[in-house]
Amino acid sequence: MNQISGRDSFRQAVFGEETRRQFDACYPEQARVLDHAMASHDLLTLEALARLGTALPKASVEYNPGDLPVGIKPEDVPENGMTIGDTIRMIDQSASWAVLKNIEQMPEYEELLLSLLGEIRPILEAKTGKMLKPQGFIFVSSPDAVTPYHFDPEHNILLQLRGEKWMTTFPAGNARFAADEIHEGYHVGGHRNLVWQDHFEGEGTRHHLTPGKAIFVPVMAPHYVQNGPEPSISLSITWRSDWSFEEADARAFNGWLRKRGITPKAPGRFPARSKAKALAWRVLRKFAG
Repeated sequence: MNQISGRDSFRQAVFGEETRRQFDACYPEQARVLDHAMASHDLLTLEALARLGTALPKASVEYNPGDLPVGIKPEDVPENGMTIGDTIRMIDQSASWAVLKNIEQMPEYEELLLSLLGEIRPILEAKTGKMLKPQGFIFVSSPDAVTPYHFDPEHNILLQLRGEKWMTTFPAGNARFAADEIHEGYHVGGHRNLVWQDHFEGEGTRHHLTPGKAIFVPVMAPHYVQNGPEPSISLSITWRSDWSFEEADARAFNGWLRKRGITPKAPGRFPARSKAKALAWRVLRKFAG
């Protein structure tokens, strides 16, 4: 396995041949742990990330106490009383969780993101079409921090760089774990956090992530994360596809129908398409705007 470090490190392969084969086998619908070869990087040290968090727009930074219950409501999440820079620099003792969003806003991080996605781009584009809207997110977590139960609209590979964590995933598109109404609300501005029920615990798949391990997470697959006993740094590389945008727009259109007394059928998962509903929502949105 190649060891990656330094400003020029991302010019080397991070996803090896076997990892790309495994990704090809699971993409786009099965969560799976993969290997990666990014041991370290100058842009991903705590000091570099503290500077990045300070430089990013306020809307691109989210941080809060890490000792939260899995199913906390969005409106109940408190602040941690620190700046983002201090939260990251003191992550080993700040009992916090932080995410730096859209790191591609900074040129050097955009270069890092695109180099990583470039290694798997031929595989993903062969299945879900052109890679759209590449984005990067960095998660910095204190020991034992919890990322509450939620879902995300992107195709996502999360690379564990420091510390360890356990991610528990649930099947995407199963209304038992995320009701259709929650999907619909999310795509018109609702929160990504989901309603947790204790009996879900035994029905998810628990994945152990350590440095050198990554996990692919399908679009809108519910999951939550429990950090290990040491500070954690993870890099999430994400992208969208025509299919994922169709699914999102079809969900939004279903919400519009539901408000008018119609109980719509949920969009099918890949490779099912939702072109008609997606187009209907795009037309409605255009004329409403």
